[in-house]
Amino acid sequence: MNEVLHRLKRPLLYLMGPAYVVAGVLHFVVPELYVQIVPPVFPAALALVYLSGLAEIAVGIGLLIPRTRRHAAWATVALLVAVFPANVYMATHGVVIEGLPGGGDPSDLVRWGRLPLQGVLILWALWYTRPSTGTDCH
Repeated sequence: MNEVLHRLKRPLLYLMGPAYVVAGVLHFVVPELYVQIVPPVFPAALALVYLSGLAEIAVGIGLLIPRTRRHAAWATVALLVAVFPANVYMATHGVVIEGLPGGGDPSDLVRWGRLPLQGVLILWALWYTRPSTGTDCH
């Protein structure tokens, strides 16, 4: 199992980095979708959407650069913790995202499923915080 994970580490990195870049770009393309899941207790929802989008783009690029990978992985963990309240708000308040293609009313399974998914994403990012062995992801 350890050997399988070792072989997957590099390809998964090249999936993870671009995924964050794409997610970040979407914050600028359709910010109105993201504003709807910012908990109302936070001020300046649109600014927070843009800031989190910029952060996602930065960590996505940083993950792909060997010299910045470890720092970017830690920044990814911090980002995922920072946006967790939006996922909690979405789950606990039954947020319907107006304007989402295909309908913006996710099932309770999807709403609540996002919460443990954050844990998986954090563990995935933590995987890249470990020092490289020389053959890992370089």
